[in-house]
Amino acid sequence: MMISTLVLFAVVGADSTAPEHHREVLSPVYKVDKKYRSMMGPQSSTEVKLGDPKADELIWITGYEATMVGADGRTPQPQEFMCHSNLDLDPVKHRRAVPSQAAISGRLFTLSQGQFEIRFPEGFGIPVRSSEALSLTTQVLNLNHDPADFDVRHRVKILFRRHRELKRPMTALFQKSVYGLALLEGEDGHFGHAPGSHEGQGCLEKANASDHEYADAFGRRFTGHWVVQPGREVNRTPVTRLLALPQDARVHYIAVHLHPFAQSLTLIDKTTNKTVFASSAENFADKIGLKRVDYLSSPKGIMIHHDHDYELVSVYENTTDQPQDSMAVMYMYFADPSFRAP
Repeated sequence: MMISTLVLFAVVGADSTAPEHHREVLSPVYKVDKKYRSMMGPQSSTEVKLGDPKADELIWITGYEATMVGADGRTPQPQEFMCHSNLDLDPVKHRRAVPSQAAISGRLFTLSQGQFEIRFPEGFGIPVRSSEALSLTTQVLNLNHDPADFDVRHRVKILFRRHRELKRPMTALFQKSVYGLALLEGEDGHFGHAPGSHEGQGCLEKANASDHEYADAFGRRFTGHWVVQPGREVNRTPVTRLLALPQDARVHYIAVHLHPFAQSLTLIDKTTNKTVFASSAENFADKIGLKRVDYLSSPKGIMIHHDHDYELVSVYENTTDQPQDSMAVMYMYFADPSFRAP
């Protein structure tokens, strides 16, 4: 069971719509005593609620932060020990609790190497009820230290505003993700498209996918967690079906999840042949790990058209002589015009 510390703070910004609060959660102490590859290290989950659960008030989540600290919960530790920090909700229960027609995802946030903070533009947030149970999952990894003897934990902050304290209306956001997929089994091609209907190969030789496998209507299996062989790999995935937008929607924030040795992740509008957003990644020079991953934050937003075709392109440069694991995800936060605050 996760041992967590929950503390409530309030910070008032000069031009904020309301006081901004945050809930702090400490994961249990993880013993890092050997190397752990991605999604292979110790992990745990716990339930988190925001605001006053008894009041069942409307809450606006405005940001999410995750840092690695020591056993005391304060001493900074290298961020390279973070595999990921996820915050999820139950989408079925959420639809009953919050008035919206958006096809929401159960994932609210993922932070990992290269990006450890998400702050939405001023006036934007994800609406939830204070009675909703959120699930926080944290996991560690260790790609560089052998032998190892570290006691670390995640310190997570969830930033939010109370609807009853707002000075002016907020714009509701909902999250949809698009992700690179690599062929595991079946005739070569792209996910959801008949063999031969798209130019280029699906990808290179891949590893088993565990719980990240997807099947399409053509009897093929794909994975969202694959192996990059030594050298350069460019992987292209059509993502129009993953977006599944019923109408045009404006994206105001994009967070990117990549693994070490990534070079870039790009969303392309194939209809106009223009780049929607390109995220570049910077790797450490003296160890394995991502130092920085670009993200998008825009009050104006970028329009994504429901009748356009989109493609996600990931580039990895494996500079080692061993296969390396990889993923490529864009978490896209769209304005929700169907939301009506009570």
